[in-house]
Amino acid sequence: MSSILTNDGASIALQTLKHINSGMATIQSEISTGRKVSGSQDNAAVWAIAKTMEADVVGYKQVSASLALGSSTVAVARSAAETVTDLLTEIKGGVVSAQEENVDRVKIQANISALRDQIGAVVRTAQFNGLNLLGNTDTTAGSGSEAVLGFLQRDSAGVRGVDIAVSRQDLGTGAHAIAATGGTYTSGVDSATLNATRTGTIDASGVTVAAGMAFTLNVFGTDADDSTFTQADLRTTTAAAETRAEMAAQPVSYVARDGDTATDVLRELSNRWSSYAVKSGFDEGLLSMSVSGTDLTVSSTLTDGSDTLAVSLNALGADAGNTIGGGLETLASLDVSTREGAEEALLNIENLLQTSISAASDFGTDQNRLATQSNFNDTLVDAMTSGIGTLVDANLEESSARLQALQVQQQLAIQALSIANSAPSALLGLFR
Repeated sequence: MSSILTNDGASIALQTLKHINSGMATIQSEISTGRKVSGSQDNAAVWAIAKTMEADVVGYKQVSASLALGSSTVAVARSAAETVTDLLTEIKGGVVSAQEENVDRVKIQANISALRDQIGAVVRTAQFNGLNLLGNTDTTAGSGSEAVLGFLQRDSAGVRGVDIAVSRQDLGTGAHAIAATGGTYTSGVDSATLNATRTGTIDASGVTVAAGMAFTLNVFGTDADDSTFTQADLRTTTAAAETRAEMAAQPVSYVARDGDTATDVLRELSNRWSSYAVKSGFDEGLLSMSVSGTDLTVSSTLTDGSDTLAVSLNALGADAGNTIGGGLETLASLDVSTREGAEEALLNIENLLQTSISAASDFGTDQNRLATQSNFNDTLVDAMTSGIGTLVDANLEESSARLQALQVQQQLAIQALSIANSAPSALLGLFR
């Protein structure tokens, strides 16, 4: 049935044209913006995901900047530690030369002093952006490491930054000091007595080490007739048990740094005993020490049932206000001007070299870790950027083809609408 009031053909043609025009507007937006999702109105879910990922990309770029700063700081510290190692190697050459009798030890000592001053200068100036990783004498908990923002972690709780800890490595030469009074003092944390049983173990597993805690080893020898050793020389305390008043003057002592473990403390005390034994001229087999984990093994080849040596570990809390010494503390007292001093220096220089080598090695490891993390972050940013593009970027080849098709459809729709609109005029012929 034909009607002049209702033109169904025109209505259908008009709706088709509107649909085609809407599609063309969408395609033209994709071509002009380069995105198939340019706003939340296009696809709310995809747009929300893309915006979250874009925010993460911005965050990771800032993380990369943090890693670059941290890596530069560590690189300066590593270079300084390597320089200190080279200077200590030169000092070792002088110490070895001083072992001879027909050398000028005074001139050798003058050269060692100059090298020591140079080490101090290197350590003081090894900073980047005001941060020097070659110092660790602060008693504040956590001060022994610096946090470098390494990556962002997203989970159900949200987004949080995860740090990479870079440990400080002290290469200073400052002296430690144990407070004369005050603090929480523990005499005889553990002890061992060498007699006919010539080996004993001091267990430090129960010790919780904190920055600023002081530790000593006191030795109490018993040899009434001085037949095996001189009893007075092997007594660092008045009685077998150290008193609080005696602790500050103990020759074998150490003040812990932040990050030290019980093993570190025992190793330092063992090294300092070895130095003290050489300086005092003790027989090599009189008392030797070795460290394994949290155990300090003490042994002697000379003790027996009557001639004994008692060794005790003592501790003083950081609340006493002790002063932490530098990692190269014994360098300050290195003196080869005498034969005894040269012998002691030979032992000490080996320990000092190991300290600087370990510091440089640790910094190298940290620098490599930061570089690896930085490379991973760059790769992750590239992958996330690519993923965002997959979600929201338009396929311009496809859009171009669709635009051409829609242009043809638009022309056909216009023609169809024109035909539909001319249909009512045909009814006029019926009335002529």
